[in-house]
Amino acid sequence: MRILVVEDEPDLADALARGLRRQRFAVDVAHTLTEAETKVMSAGYDVVCLDWNLPDGPGVDLARRLADGSLETLEGQRPKVLMLTARDAVEDRVEGLDSGADDYLVKPFAFAELSARIRALLRRDEDVSPVLRVGDIELDPARFVAIRDGRDLGLTAKEFSLLEYFLRHPGEVLSQERLLEHVWDEMADPFTNTVRVTVSNLRKKLGDPPVLDTVPGRGYVLRDDASDA
Repeated sequence: MRILVVEDEPDLADALARGLRRQRFAVDVAHTLTEAETKVMSAGYDVVCLDWNLPDGPGVDLARRLADGSLETLEGQRPKVLMLTARDAVEDRVEGLDSGADDYLVKPFAFAELSARIRALLRRDEDVSPVLRVGDIELDPARFVAIRDGRDLGLTAKEFSLLEYFLRHPGEVLSQERLLEHVWDEMADPFTNTVRVTVSNLRKKLGDPPVLDTVPGRGYVLRDDASDA
């Protein structure tokens, strides 16, 4: 899953990005409101971690524009917004949430709580439990555990993130471009075969019977009848 960290303090932004990458998220960073708006319009983010006080305007403006649809996003999908701010007054929380933020976390905060809130936001509006299951495949994002029929799959961080995205969209054909947008960050080269190679490695580790299909000219699909494959 891909996250945009919007924070004007470089050291804090880098620390958050490093921590989230260790949690297997693809992470990009923006230091200004303008930079954040540009990135949101050009990449497929699942969550935006948004500071309130930015040098060129308040972060709530971005939350508001995402909520009312006045800011065009890639694929037309609005990312979840988690406000990260030192403003702890009740009226600030109310304004942030009313502006369109999905959650509000006051600085300073424990990183474990940040990652838990992000996982909760990713589950919101979906009929899923913390542990993702499709057929005999199970994945626990919090514990970094992925098994099939009781067998640990031994996935790399990127393979784990890719499988998580497939499990969140079972039965849906996912193009290489969409996978690149949501599982890799802005440093990924769209002209390499990194998606194809990672899908191939994941398919091998999932083993038999095969459940991850290639749809020629369209992309890949995790069959939602995995247990009957």
